[in-house]
Amino acid sequence: MHGDVLTTIQLTPSLTRVVLGGAGLDGFAMPEDDTDAYVNIAVPPRGATYGPVFDPRAVRETQPRELWPARRRYTVRRWDAHAQQLTLDFVVHAGSGSGGPWALAARPGDVLVFNGPGSGYHPNSRADWHLMVGDESAVPAIAASVERLPPHARAVVRLVCDGPEHEIPLESPGHLDLQWVHRTEANPAPLLAAVESASFPEGTVHAFVHGEAEETRDLRQHVVRERGVAVSSLSCSPYWKRGMSDEQWRSVKKDFVTAMNA
Repeated sequence: MHGDVLTTIQLTPSLTRVVLGGAGLDGFAMPEDDTDAYVNIAVPPRGATYGPVFDPRAVRETQPRELWPARRRYTVRRWDAHAQQLTLDFVVHAGSGSGGPWALAARPGDVLVFNGPGSGYHPNSRADWHLMVGDESAVPAIAASVERLPPHARAVVRLVCDGPEHEIPLESPGHLDLQWVHRTEANPAPLLAAVESASFPEGTVHAFVHGEAEETRDLRQHVVRERGVAVSSLSCSPYWKRGMSDEQWRSVKKDFVTAMNA
């Protein structure tokens, strides 16, 4: 499957929105109720001789490894079935990675190849309240999730970014207790302290904790061990690791997650 770039918008200095459309999206259908549904994009390396539309599996079977497309997973920020438009938000960190630089350079008419969508998290309607915590990489999923909350729902949301200019507004029919915290040179990981100081409502919680690997691990330990959040009521995954490239992180992620969950 593929989409043609219709528009690009620089939401913040580190977040770029790309809207895709075109006949390549025929047959795209979102999993029912999922707010963290995702697609696996395929970004060809510079110098690739195939494309712009290609089969990633066929490329891996016929091309040398250095020409294989980089595969990355991105949350579906919005799917407009009537207009047949797919919105993805990309985090861009100083030109590193594959998806972010592609989005930053994307122009109308460019093509993005992907597989999916895959099924993901959605807020449990039976929970008394919701905890949603993360960094810029988790913002698209959290933003999509709070938009789908019913009017009676309550959500405690804590997000971290590099400064006020990196914040985006979140809208919800429900009741949001939203706080952004900012990294500093002296405190590059302030998210844990923000969650530790948060007041948790009474009742059963459904939690979503995603972002940088070490922060996510520490947050998981806090909410499970110290706040009593049941593991069965927790969606928790590290998306990236500070100091590692995408490829380096992907090579160790499985072991990291196994250790974190233990």
